[in-house]
Amino acid sequence: MAMNQLKEALDTLKDTGVRITPQRHAILEYLISSMSHPTADEIYKALEGKFPNMSVATVYNNLRVFREVGLVKELTYGDASARFDFVTTHHYHVICEECGKIVDFHYPGLDEVEHLATHVTGFKVANHRMEIYGTCPDCSTKEVH
Repeated sequence: MAMNQLKEALDTLKDTGVRITPQRHAILEYLISSMSHPTADEIYKALEGKFPNMSVATVYNNLRVFREVGLVKELTYGDASARFDFVTTHHYHVICEECGKIVDFHYPGLDEVEHLATHVTGFKVANHRMEIYGTCPDCSTKEVH
């Protein structure tokens, strides 16, 4: 599945006229395979061995390009540094209040919220975002001691 997503993402870049550099390819691949919604820093650390002359700024710039063509979403929660999420189907985030871990959560039933919102308010709804907060299993076991 991930290979297919990578191919589609690369096609999107080609279609929008974005040059596909080895760094861009690697950053996309990392984002798709990483389910942890990495920060630009984490992406940089994961790839610096492969691209010793790549800077954090390069990573940020590429993420901005991906965001502009709609491949990546920037997730900002509180004052933590932004995390980046490869855009797949509609999904929601469950966020640990202890360690900040973000996990994807699919729930198709919520798409009708947009229709209802339009119906009730007359707004033309563009999208919606929902966050669920709690304590992840790892942090929960730490608390038990």
